[in-house]
Amino acid sequence: MTVNSTDIAVVGFAHAPHVPETFGTTNGVEMLVPCFQQLYTELGITKSDIDFWCSGSSDYLAGRAFSFISAVDSIGAVPPINESHVEMDAAWALYEAYVKLKSGQARTALVYGFGKSSAGALNRILTMQLDPYLVAPLWPDALSIAGLQARAGIDAGRWSERDMAAVAAGGDGDLDALLDTPYVADPLRAHDVAPITDGAAAIVLATGERARELRERPAWITAMAHRIDSGVLGARDLTVSPSAAAAAQAATGGDVSGFDLAELHAPFSHQQLILIEAFGLKPETRVNPSGGALAANPMFAAGLERIGHAATAIMKGEAGRALAHATSGPVLQQNLVTVLDSEASR
Repeated sequence: MTVNSTDIAVVGFAHAPHVPETFGTTNGVEMLVPCFQQLYTELGITKSDIDFWCSGSSDYLAGRAFSFISAVDSIGAVPPINESHVEMDAAWALYEAYVKLKSGQARTALVYGFGKSSAGALNRILTMQLDPYLVAPLWPDALSIAGLQARAGIDAGRWSERDMAAVAAGGDGDLDALLDTPYVADPLRAHDVAPITDGAAAIVLATGERARELRERPAWITAMAHRIDSGVLGARDLTVSPSAAAAAQAATGGDVSGFDLAELHAPFSHQQLILIEAFGLKPETRVNPSGGALAANPMFAAGLERIGHAATAIMKGEAGRALAHATSGPVLQQNLVTVLDSEASR
C-alpha cells in the first residue's frame, strides 16, 4: 500500500520508569535522556534525523522559570534544533507536531513531556488552575474537586461506588475489599485516585515513506481533535463531558466501532466511566490495557503515554485500530482524541 507524504505515523515510543519520587532536578533531564537514547537505538537514528522537537511541561510544577528550556539540555546544544513547547500535557505538543508535519514543514518530529510531581504538594498546586477570583482563593484541592464530581454522579444515579471500584480493579479484584477501605475524599478511596508519579515520555512521528523506513508496522494517525469546556465549574454538568464527546465526534465522525482498544486518560476511576459514555465505546473495546493513569500518572506525560501505549499495540500487531485520549485542566475540562490505525487510510 502506498502512502502520501502527508500521512503521519507514530514510529517510536519510550517512557521513563513510573516512580513516586525521583531525586534529580525538576527540569526532567535525567528522565528524558534514557528515553531519547532508547528511541535513537530502536529506530537507528540520531538527533540530526529529527526535524522538529516539541515538548509539554509546566514551569509552575517544576518551580522554576523556563524549565522547558533547561530540559533542552537532554537533547544537546549542537547541532541547533527547531523546537517548540506547550504549557500542558505533551499530548497537545504532539498535536502541534502533527500540524507541523501535516503542513509539510518537517518529515520527522520528536515529542516529549515530563513532570516531577513529587517536588511539591501536587493536589494543592493544581488548585492554581482554577478560577483565580472565586474558586482558587478557597483552596479546594484536586481530590476535593474530583470528589464533588464523583458525588454528583452517584447522587444522579449515573454510577455507584462499586462501579468505581470495578474500574480500579480492572476486572480482577475483590470489590468488597476495596469498598471496605477508608475514604480519602468522600466518595473517593485510594484506589479511585491516580498515584503521585514522576515521569517522562517521548514519541517519534514520521511522514509517508519515511515512517515505513523507520518502522515495519507504523501506527498511522488518521484523525486528531480537541475540545474544551468552561473553566467555571458551576457552569457545566460535571457528570458528563461534552468536550470529550465533541472531540470524539470530530475525530471519528461518530463511528466508534472497530476499535480494538482505547487508552483513556482518567486520573480518577469515575472519570473513566464518564469518558466511556462520552465516546460511546463498544463493550468489545479493551479499555486501558496499560493500566491507565490509575496505575501511573506522570503529570504532563500521562496523556502522551496514552497515545504511545495505543500506538505500541498497533506497532506490535496486537491491535488494528485504537483510540487514545488525553485530558488537561480540572475534572475533564479539556479533551484530546487521537485515532490510530495500522493502515494509512481506510
